[in-house]
Amino acid sequence: MAKLTFVGGLHPYDGKELSKDKPIRELLPGNELVYPLSQHIGAPARAAVKKGDRVLAGQKIADPGGIVSAPVHATVSGTVKALEPRRLVTGDSCMSIVVENDGLYEDAGFYPVAPLEKLTKEEIIGIIQEAGIVGMGGAGFPTHVKLSPKTPEKIRHVIANCAECEPYLTSDYRRMLEEPEKLVGGLRILLRLFEHATGILAVEDNKPDCIRVLRELTKGSGRISVKALKTKYPQGAERQLIYAVTGRKINFSMLPAAVGCIVNNVDTMVAVYRAVIEGRPLMERIVTVTGDAVAAPRNFRVRIGMSYEELLNGAGGFRVPPEKLVCGGPMMGFAMFGLDVPVTKTSTALLAFSHDEAAAEPGPCIGCGRCVEVCPGRVVPSRLAAAAQNGEEEVFLKLQGMECCECGCCSYICPAKRPLTQWIKSMRKLELAKRNAAHSSKAN
Repeated sequence: MAKLTFVGGLHPYDGKELSKDKPIRELLPGNELVYPLSQHIGAPARAAVKKGDRVLAGQKIADPGGIVSAPVHATVSGTVKALEPRRLVTGDSCMSIVVENDGLYEDAGFYPVAPLEKLTKEEIIGIIQEAGIVGMGGAGFPTHVKLSPKTPEKIRHVIANCAECEPYLTSDYRRMLEEPEKLVGGLRILLRLFEHATGILAVEDNKPDCIRVLRELTKGSGRISVKALKTKYPQGAERQLIYAVTGRKINFSMLPAAVGCIVNNVDTMVAVYRAVIEGRPLMERIVTVTGDAVAAPRNFRVRIGMSYEELLNGAGGFRVPPEKLVCGGPMMGFAMFGLDVPVTKTSTALLAFSHDEAAAEPGPCIGCGRCVEVCPGRVVPSRLAAAAQNGEEEVFLKLQGMECCECGCCSYICPAKRPLTQWIKSMRKLELAKRNAAHSSKAN
């Protein structure tokens, strides 16, 4: 039987052996936690506390700033120390709520609204919204918005993205092995919202133990299936995942709902389960700390707001001085300038490498075509990068530059070490900003 996959992609060294066999371990934060008000796509949240206020774990400390927004909750008990701009992993500053941890971890009390079978669809979505759940695979799109398509009756597939195709990341892998009931429970909750849909747990076939556990757990379920995907990067990218498991195609301007699909990450599904069944808002996530420069790579359960420096210390610090730090995966993550930045809802990993392989001086394009062979968006990255470098917007759009998913395959495979993805990404950002400005102008 042909394996479920897509055209293009590649097989980088995955580095997962460093941390995949390390069970999830809870790591408690230090004295100070920082909660940025923008941990999601959309309008920043609005602070609901002031300096000097005492807060409890699970208490809402910021309200959503609009429909496409999400509240923020304290993850420890303590005192609000400041409301001020703080640095994020991207290097940007963001207004943040700073809380001094009192070490007591008193919580606000967690109680489910009602048994699941008594909740209406609207109540389930309301609980998810109030819990502050966003896409935890890195995108940060508010989950309640994703679960509210214009025509919910047309949704045919609710897909749990269990691929975890980024090299080095193993947090989803550990979740699937250690808490599969919560993952499947979260999927079952979402299926209550879409009565014509089936659930799909889409897992790369380099995780046979996860496939076995999930199939055993869903045996006899008429609405949920486990599908094994060919192990290939970027198998977990939304467009590629949807095509692999359903054969349906979307472009950059379409949402998955346009082809009858809803896609959520493993951690997001678990957060949905905990919000609806346990009454707990989004307060924690699993983060992988790994790389050849890390003394003891591990997977941690951490509270949102704690610092990356605390993550590193929990993994024994550096084994050797690193040349490069990365937030997220090595293909699509951000290079970090330091560790004094907070863990947010979208943090997936901290990677530390003894050698920076991306530091090579780029050479001229030799016209080899390798970037075209691996591109899952089926565009010509070398030509798009040239158009972006020269500021040729019309050429860039004519060459379908907006179809780039910024996966990094072209930069990885380029023998001349040209940062093709970065050049294309810059032009895409300019074009998207232009379109957003035009949309806002029309709305006003």
